[in-house]
Amino acid sequence: MKKILGLLSICAVALTSCELNELPKATATEEDIFETESGLRTYAFSFYNNITSGSDAYKGDAMSDYGAVNNINDFIRAGGYSAQVSTGWSWSALRNINQFIVKTEASSLSESVKSNYIGIAKFFRAWFYYDKVVRFGDVPWVDKPLSVSDKEELYARKDPRTLVMDKIMEDLDYAYENIKATSSDGSTITKWTALGLKSRVALFEGTYRKNHTELGLAGSANVFLNHAIQAAEELMTKGPYSLNTAGGPTMSQRQLFTSDVPVKSEVMLAVVFSSNLSILNDANWWWTSATYGPRFSLVRPFINTILNMDGTPYTERKNFEKEEFFEECMNRDYRLQQLIRTPGYKRDGVSAPPNFASYTYTGYQPIKYTLNDTYYDNGRNNTNAVPLMRYAEILLNYAEAKAEMGTLSVEDWKKTIGALRARAGVTGGLDQLPTKVDTYLQQTFFPKVNDPIILEVRRERQVELALEGFRFNDLKRWKRGELLAELPWQGIYVPELNKLMDLDRDGTPDVIFYDGAQNAPSVPAGVARVAIGGKATNYQTMTPNNHLEWFKAQARTWYADGRQYLYPIPASSIVLNPDLEQNKGW
Repeated sequence: MKKILGLLSICAVALTSCELNELPKATATEEDIFETESGLRTYAFSFYNNITSGSDAYKGDAMSDYGAVNNINDFIRAGGYSAQVSTGWSWSALRNINQFIVKTEASSLSESVKSNYIGIAKFFRAWFYYDKVVRFGDVPWVDKPLSVSDKEELYARKDPRTLVMDKIMEDLDYAYENIKATSSDGSTITKWTALGLKSRVALFEGTYRKNHTELGLAGSANVFLNHAIQAAEELMTKGPYSLNTAGGPTMSQRQLFTSDVPVKSEVMLAVVFSSNLSILNDANWWWTSATYGPRFSLVRPFINTILNMDGTPYTERKNFEKEEFFEECMNRDYRLQQLIRTPGYKRDGVSAPPNFASYTYTGYQPIKYTLNDTYYDNGRNNTNAVPLMRYAEILLNYAEAKAEMGTLSVEDWKKTIGALRARAGVTGGLDQLPTKVDTYLQQTFFPKVNDPIILEVRRERQVELALEGFRFNDLKRWKRGELLAELPWQGIYVPELNKLMDLDRDGTPDVIFYDGAQNAPSVPAGVARVAIGGKATNYQTMTPNNHLEWFKAQARTWYADGRQYLYPIPASSIVLNPDLEQNKGW
């Protein structure tokens, strides 16, 4: 923990941006940095600045298909996004990494010491470029620190993603082979983190090439799927990780997101926080505030895909569409109650049903990162560590890559999907491959997928990794960006208007929904009043079958030409370098 919190601060203050030609000479010299292992270690901590804000993880799904929010993101609003407002074409972090590699290679330190730190740098270069390829597609590959005199490279054209992705694989292989650390406190990378990132990157690229046939790269998709399988299998076989089960099936997953100290058995990399150092996060504020965050509320089509406890689809229940909130939460995969407020959830020892008065629009209010003490709600007060990579993802990467290759065996299923479901208390289907297509899952999310194994692996991924910042990239690689515009933002079943509802059946009414064209009814203290349509709002409405619906009148857009699978290169960057070709459609 001290490494991330303390040494990052030291590097930021003593080394400024770690550009050595700007260092105060009285503070550090090149010899201080590159001729001592402690200097290399301190410099290397600057690389974490690019991935360790933490908020990217717990805020990362703010634009996703399965969440209703209070303001539609400009990226999926017709005419709301363009090259003029695009961001992300920044390369200063890369120069920092490349300079470190070049200077370290020239150091007189032992090859063993140098290769370890170069491996760390190449890990972060791979992460940097993975983000760039996911965002922009083709990008220039640069593996040396550029100066103003390097005009040819500064004004170069983009390199094809095929070249860049191969380079990323090379960097991650080098990192795995040369990083010496095999364990950490969870806040710093190890050789296993390099394998984990390789499985993540390779799965993305393999499935992206397979599904985006317009690229003409489908023939090489299996190369990357095999990379994902091999990296995950190596980690699963030789690595020190396992699924956390210490909290039991009702708490073992959420425990990973509410603990101050990373749960080292499963968490492979996390951002840690400390009240002593006044380095805190705002997860509670984000997930409970009426004004600070987007009031992100999960939607019923997604909630419907969380299994029954016996492993059967929830949508096979008789009259599932008319189950009230209390009933629909019963006998479900325990991840449901670790993901949202369900009956029995308490804060400060008091029953805390979904808060319609100041937060949720659908009734499905997330709690994955939220500490139960309300003290943390009003500002940047959270001390809980935020996982960036955990062993569960590796199991999912392995299972999906093998499913896409058509090679997932019963034994593979048992140690991946079966193990994850068993951890969550699911009792059925743990030791056998699925043979039946869940028509609700298929028709709602993946209408072109007819393989029940792939469908179930995708179900497991979206449930296990919900709200961890993976969803948009998953939709991109599956070529299902349309879900961002098409999945209805629907919520709980409301039998009738103007009726007090006791959501958690504790004997105290919680909310009343009423016709917005009428005056708000008088209600007991503590009961939220929610107007449905009418003069009050056109945002909160109800479907013909009596489910809440949010923002139906506000259009979300996914362009038919598929331009949104990549972001536009910022117009200002093309002005500086006219040889950069803008991404199609922008």
